[in-house]
Amino acid sequence: MRVFRGPRGARERRAARIPGAHRAPVAVRALLGALPGLAAVAALALCARGVEQAAETQAAEAAPAAAADPYAAPRPPIVPRSDWLGDAARAQPAPRYDDRVLAVFVHHTDTPNGYDCADVPAILRGVYLGQTGARDWDDIGYNFVVDRCGTIYEGRAGGIERPVTGAHTQGFNHRTTGIAALGTFTAGVPVPDELTDAIAAVAAWKLGESGTDPRAKVALVSSNGLSRYAAGATATLPAVAGHDDGYQTSCPGAALTARLPDIRDTAARLQGRSG
Repeated sequence: MRVFRGPRGARERRAARIPGAHRAPVAVRALLGALPGLAAVAALALCARGVEQAAETQAAEAAPAAAADPYAAPRPPIVPRSDWLGDAARAQPAPRYDDRVLAVFVHHTDTPNGYDCADVPAILRGVYLGQTGARDWDDIGYNFVVDRCGTIYEGRAGGIERPVTGAHTQGFNHRTTGIAALGTFTAGVPVPDELTDAIAAVAAWKLGESGTDPRAKVALVSSNGLSRYAAGATATLPAVAGHDDGYQTSCPGAALTARLPDIRDTAARLQGRSG
């Protein structure tokens, strides 16, 4: 460091030996030069420490945030609702949200199975118009729909990243996500692996955000006495449940119900769980 000669030269030289003092701004050095020797030393040390603290803060802010849960699963590819709904969307109230997702309910749409996957957007529009028209619902009830080719579609509006309150399981729409398999999966109907793998991918992702093991049981509070449980009652249900676990129905069909254990295991593996 260049040392200025004159009455304060000695003090400047002492300050120059302080670690970090060379990082002090010019205006600060000029001011400190007017202080008695020991005061200048202390002040420069504080200044240097302030610079170090600022650097530490910047480094901490730049460091990547740690994962909120070690079992968080990646979001699978999802076709946005705008791609299949287009200008068929109707006016509707604002979406409602819960604080988190603790369970998923698996459904089937009770529609024909022999479809070409290229025709799925048109089929989904038909499901949407049926639910918002004849049934007078505010939107499609399912949060997600999966076709037999394994493509995942965004269903209910509100944002796929958020815990949108659906309209899929009477009494248990809160803190849950509804995933519908496009088709009818009654006893004896083949269930494609692509379809079950896609359901598992959605389940792993949505449950991973709350740290929920897809193989676990969770506590949910019934909001409607028309479910299998009285309003206000706490029910212990599978984290990956069939529609009929919460409501008196044959949905999601015997064939798809039989695949729920496989879906749970696959979802757990996608979350990185073992055992």
